[in-house]
Amino acid sequence: MPLYMIGYDLHPSEGEKYGDLYTALEAIGSGGYWDCLDSTWLVITEKTPTQIRDELERYLKEGDRLLVMRYGEGAAWHGFKDDCQTWLEDNLNVQKP
Repeated sequence: MPLYMIGYDLHPSEGEKYGDLYTALEAIGSGGYWDCLDSTWLVITEKTPTQIRDELERYLKEGDRLLVMRYGEGAAWHGFKDDCQTWLEDNLNVQKP
């Protein structure tokens, strides 16, 4: 199943919450998701980038930005431990660091 990186830059007004966006991100990852970085998620889903964008767009406010990219080949990381590290090793086709 395809793996996508979803990155966002949110500009909330004072007191504005994005709980619905985070719930939608969890639901898109039908094959699992990884949310160990601020503003970046990895999701496993059969949906297309356009479908993902269209589903999330309704939760964004004016001035927010969103990027959806399909994962290709190669990845490297540093500093993750426990569940975050294990998820990357299990779901990315890369050598373990």
